[in-house]
Amino acid sequence: MKRAFLTALLLTALPSPAFAQDAKPTADLSAPVQTFGRVSFDARSLMIDGKRQVIWSGEFHPFRLPSPDLWRDVLQKMKASGFNTVALYFDWGYHSPKQGVYDFSGIRDLDRLLTMAEEEGLWVMTRAGPYVNAELSRGGFPGWLVNQKARARTDDPEYMAAADEWLTQINAIIARHQINGDGKGHKGSVILHQIENELALTTPAQRRYMDHIYAKARADGITVPIFHNDQGRNGYWVPEGSSVEKVVHGPNDMYAFDGYPGGTCTVEGKPTRSVAAPDWGFYGPGGARGGASASPKTPGFLAEFGGGWFDYWGSNGGYECNAVQRGKRFQRVFYGTNLANGIGIQSFYMVYGGTSWGWLPAPVVFTSYDYGAAISEARNLREKALEMKQLGGLIASVPDLAGMIPAGAPEISSPQIQVYHNKSPETDARFLMVTHKPSNGQTDDSFTVTAALPDGRYTFPLRLNGFDAKWLVAGVNLGGQRLVYSTSELQSASKAGSADLLLLYGRAGEPGETVLRYASAPQVTVLEGAAETAFNDTKGDLKVTYMHRGRTVLRLTGGGRGDLILILADEAEGTRYTRVESPAGPVLVRGPQLVRHASLKSGALALTGDTGEADDLEVWAPGTVRALTWDGARVPAKASTVASLASTVPLPGPAQLTLPALTGWRMAKGSPETDPKFDDSSWQAVGGSRPNATITQRPDGQPNMAMDAYGFHEGDVWYRGRFEGNAGARTVSLFYGAGGSGLVQAWLDGTFIGQAETPSGLPRPITTGTVTLDLPAEAQAGGSHVLSVMVRNNGHNWDLDSDDFHKEARGLISASISQPGGRSFAVPIAWRIQGQRGGEDIADPVRGPANNGGQYGERMGWHLPLFDDSGWSAAQVPATGAEPGTTWYRTKFDLAVPKGQDATIALALGNTETPRSAAKYRVLIFVNGWNMGQFIAHIGPQRVFPIPEGILSHHGTNHVALAVTSDGAPGDALEAVKLVTLHNVKGGVPVQMVPAPTRPDQLK
Repeated sequence: MKRAFLTALLLTALPSPAFAQDAKPTADLSAPVQTFGRVSFDARSLMIDGKRQVIWSGEFHPFRLPSPDLWRDVLQKMKASGFNTVALYFDWGYHSPKQGVYDFSGIRDLDRLLTMAEEEGLWVMTRAGPYVNAELSRGGFPGWLVNQKARARTDDPEYMAAADEWLTQINAIIARHQINGDGKGHKGSVILHQIENELALTTPAQRRYMDHIYAKARADGITVPIFHNDQGRNGYWVPEGSSVEKVVHGPNDMYAFDGYPGGTCTVEGKPTRSVAAPDWGFYGPGGARGGASASPKTPGFLAEFGGGWFDYWGSNGGYECNAVQRGKRFQRVFYGTNLANGIGIQSFYMVYGGTSWGWLPAPVVFTSYDYGAAISEARNLREKALEMKQLGGLIASVPDLAGMIPAGAPEISSPQIQVYHNKSPETDARFLMVTHKPSNGQTDDSFTVTAALPDGRYTFPLRLNGFDAKWLVAGVNLGGQRLVYSTSELQSASKAGSADLLLLYGRAGEPGETVLRYASAPQVTVLEGAAETAFNDTKGDLKVTYMHRGRTVLRLTGGGRGDLILILADEAEGTRYTRVESPAGPVLVRGPQLVRHASLKSGALALTGDTGEADDLEVWAPGTVRALTWDGARVPAKASTVASLASTVPLPGPAQLTLPALTGWRMAKGSPETDPKFDDSSWQAVGGSRPNATITQRPDGQPNMAMDAYGFHEGDVWYRGRFEGNAGARTVSLFYGAGGSGLVQAWLDGTFIGQAETPSGLPRPITTGTVTLDLPAEAQAGGSHVLSVMVRNNGHNWDLDSDDFHKEARGLISASISQPGGRSFAVPIAWRIQGQRGGEDIADPVRGPANNGGQYGERMGWHLPLFDDSGWSAAQVPATGAEPGTTWYRTKFDLAVPKGQDATIALALGNTETPRSAAKYRVLIFVNGWNMGQFIAHIGPQRVFPIPEGILSHHGTNHVALAVTSDGAPGDALEAVKLVTLHNVKGGVPVQMVPAPTRPDQLK
């Protein structure tokens, strides 16, 4: 009772006038610190080496960028966009094609990834599964796990043995890279570790499972705090000791949850945004479903918060819309509301989404996993990344933000506005998050806020234009300066020589005022722009008033403080500045699109980064800077009138890329399995004692035909069935599992008899189907007949609801021949099956399971760059027609991207102005042997497929192979194919080609 009373007292220290946000006693602020080596926490925040931190994190999946050199590019862009932490999912199935077989080399080298993160100055949250979801096929489970009869994500011994196999491998890598070290001389930057993801059910078998994998992590040497990510605000797997009613306790050290508010992306094709940012902490309703309040003794922790949203087969192409809906302004309103609510650990999912290349995707999603993220699939920085840079700059500049608690509600002159007011108990610094009330819609309002601040009681004017929020700080020491309050937002605090340097910004055209505290009136010099100042002798306040229009720069000297350079910018001007760390302290850089690194040595400042066009360079750095270099080249520069060092000539931009036309196509028929004379004697016979773990029921008497039972887990699978003709054989019914927008095609004795598709256009699509096809008259004749069936498996279901849904059957499930009237009768069919070459002993272990499918051309190596296609026929693209089944097209082209230039080049198919075609066909896209995605013309929405450098040679010859599958109807043929440029800058990181087999004889 005493502890609860103290908590309530702390959270309600000041009265609560009308229109203000009221804090609730949802955190136990007297809870003791828990220590895990260099990492510790209490109810207020995470601490590293005893220092409170706001963990500002973004999600990145290395498996969705199969060019390891580009991992560094993404990590550097995250750091430049204001993030201090990266969250990493690891995909079990990506590393294990077969039980007992694991690969952590090449594109799977996680040691290399974690080393990069440390080198780039990012802390790391590892999310190792065993289950991750992540819109991956099987939610990240390996294909071979589908054949387990054991219930996944429970303590069943068979499943636990498999999970332990993976965890032994991945935990050892993580332990080597944790911030505490592994006791063997290794160290890194991993600060938090997740042991399971969104485990919604809470049975005793699952509790025992959670206890086991927690203990396993500890036994494997992981010493940082451990957490589980709750699927929403359920209060599941809360650490022992939480007194909140109706929570489910678990073995974790911290409670984390996820949230994706914001509504749907489009209404009548137009982006929509919600202003109803929820309170999931200090200002929320509390209780098990109150989010952070479910665990009062641990800090508020959002392991995933919407940084975008996935798109699905058959949509209207929503990634650009998603980038707006969960983008600029959404970030200020929602992320700021979370921060004010005491959620000091936020990770935004995704910051770089990347590409679900090959057979990685779950049935719900197509190839692109752009996610509308701050860094696009093509590695461009979206507008929302620039806003995140400003918000991250504030967090880096004001360490007082970590561990703030409610300070008492201020007075607000408008009932339309809400203000969250927090304080640091150690320094009394203040954070005021100003936004509209959720019920207010998107109006424009001018109002005043009156608050008791550390330096006195102040009333100041503000304006809020529609859907927006302002993150204001007050009563804070910044270097040698005292900021009483400002109606502008702080982006950076650093040094310019020996002077303090502050950068504040606001919405263009709005007035601003900034108040600084001095012992006596300082001397003010306006170096650029316009501002007025007034000094209050009684308080010692210097009030600076101005309009946010371009840039205003002031120098302030004397008054009992060191010199100050004050930059007052409008928002657009503010986005041109990057606060970048250097060994001597933060450097402020204006101009280039991206600043990657800064180093100071002997008066020279060396910068690296990217320019999207010719641009000026201006820097403010600590100490004395006499010279500048950019990407290794000397930059002519001179001292400016605003205390910076500025280039006298612009930095060069990139050269324009001229891409070759794709010509010289050759083609070959790719479905020889349809020929009744095709030799399938080496194929596996269907039936016998095959694993039967599928949750899909099949008719009595049918053999187990599911492809997984035969070791085929990815992509296309072929069946050939022989039966004796019968006068009653009029139709054949096929029950099949194909994932979202999957396909089945069938032939009798080489004659195409039809196809069917599973549905699209649903966030959770139906992934099995039944089709009844008419048999030609030949089936009624005596003698042996061959039924050839191809099933395209567009991924296994995830196991989000812990119901073994990933074990739904794929491939053919059953087949029956019917008489007129639909009556089935016993016509025995002897089936054989063929999927990817080698099955679980995959033919191409370098590219891995995601690249190994079951098309004939894949099994023969037709997709590889050095396959000899000289015997193929010349072809025209666009094609004038198609035959039923799969036809392969190949060509090659040369690229010569200028040295020192970074580009993302993509393949575009058909009319890129529309998400789908009238033509009905599908394409598997292979570039230099890599399956870089699937295009479905009539379903869409994706038509443009980025190919990362390292897969694509930017300085040599490239080969494209397209496996085009059609029903052969008129017009259902390959449309135009061309190269397009999606990203082009001068700069980048060095990228080497990813070594992989180039010839068929290099396949197993």
